Amino acid sequence: MKRNQTMVTEFILLGFCLGQRIQLILFLLFFLLYIFTILGNGTILAIICLDSRLHTPMYFFLSQLAIVDMAYACNTVPQTLINLLDETRPITFAGCMTQTFLFLAFAHTECVLLVVMSYDRYVAICHPLHYTVIMNWRVCTILVVVSWIVSFLLALVHVVLMLRLPFSGPHEINHFFCEILSVLKLACADTTLNQVVIFAACVFILVGPLCFVLISYTRILLAILRIQSGEGRRKAFSTCSSHLCVVGLFFGSAIIMYMAPKSQHPEEQQKVLFLFYSFFNPMLNPFIYSLRNAEVKGALRRTLSKASHSQLVWCSE
Repeated sequence: MKRNQTMVTEFILLGFCLGQRIQLILFLLFFLLYIFTILGNGTILAIICLDSRLHTPMYFFLSQLAIVDMAYACNTVPQTLINLLDETRPITFAGCMTQTFLFLAFAHTECVLLVVMSYDRYVAICHPLHYTVIMNWRVCTILVVVSWIVSFLLALVHVVLMLRLPFSGPHEINHFFCEILSVLKLACADTTLNQVVIFAACVFILVGPLCFVLISYTRILLAILRIQSGEGRRKAFSTCSSHLCVVGLFFGSAIIMYMAPKSQHPEEQQKVLFLFYSFFNPMLNPFIYSLRNAEVKGALRRTLSKASHSQLVWCSE
């Protein structure tokens, strides 16, 4: 048994079973999306760090979300790009387990951060007079640190349970990265415990937080409708609508992938859903927040203005 368990040392990611020309087009498309994801989130992170007006809890959490999105993309996209150019290039067993762990850890972190951000907006709008007391920097730091620690520990549980399984048979993963459900299909043992833990984690990390977010935004909506100032109401709607767009994209795609009956979603369709989850979500987040947020756009203009002014001064000297 020990010999069989150590037989598989690498996996082949089948990716997309398409023609070579189409895969080359996908490579160029995914590469562009990857660049946009890094540049977009990197720009958001740089603006928040450079502009002192954005040194508030809301933008502190947004900077953490940008870090997660960049890490998320860096974990899955490069391997996908490699596989599009060379379908037979394997990924080591250790590399596959590491990719699975990081994918789950970053996904869980983003989920918890979205809940924290909804709580921040709830306090800001429903309890504005106590906002600076409730959401002080100590509380914000604790919330972020706990989000990262809990998410990585939960991901570690999944990987440890998966490492106990023997992988001695097929070594072809029908996916474009080491997604946990696709990897479990190759295990030569009963995976019921793994499936139960995954479902329980989905309830804990998806359904529970989503209910909390919906309750928070229901109370936020009621509070916004009571605001007398039209400008204040518009600003509150603008800020919250950006967050709701991100929440809808993230939780909607995640619940469909992990909690909907698998018979309704064939494997190729699931790959498309994961494409949206892995490529488009991290890319869309900075655009949603920047295009719908006047403070971010203003900070970007100020940063560009300072950069151009410094360049003119340097050239004149």
